[in-house]
Amino acid sequence: MSTPDPFAPEVIVAVRRHMNDDHADDCLLICQGLGGQPAATAATMSGMDAEAMEFLATVGGASVPVRIPFHGPIVERRQIRAEAARMYREACAALGRTPRPEAR
Repeated sequence: MSTPDPFAPEVIVAVRRHMNDDHADDCLLICQGLGGQPAATAATMSGMDAEAMEFLATVGGASVPVRIPFHGPIVERRQIRAEAARMYREACAALGRTPRPEAR
């Protein structure tokens, strides 16, 4: 069952811009470690809804859509940051990498 999207389009655009401008490396790690795309060479956040964050990963020169679910539906903007940080930490663990100190 799909959860209604609680976020206005401008919120999603702002989150996408922030993730792609300030956390491009994290997007790649998330797709490699949690998105089933270990061979990805680049990734950008392409969207989100209350249930998941979506990315476009570059794998073998092709764009591959990747959808990574949140632990549960999110309804507040502050939850987005917490879920993105969780995804980053879990991706680092899956890849055997140490997360940045501020993300632990």
